[in-house]
Amino acid sequence: MSRPTISEVNAFLADLQTFRENGADSAEYAALMERKADLMERIAAASPGDADAAEVARLARERADALKSAN
Repeated sequence: MSRPTISEVNAFLADLQTFRENGADSAEYAALMERKADLMERIAAASPGDADAAEVARLARERADALKSAN
């Protein structure tokens, strides 16, 4: 699992801003949260021993999975 690039994080943040400005349907929001979980997991994997990063990744994955099962 590779650490996310700056361009990947930037693209996610741009899409998040678009979502906040324009809204999206639940499937689009679930896909956005899936991307967030992936990014957080990759950051945590690149930072072994960082309990905060691991917790953020765990919570992001939990939320993404809940949204996926709801759709």
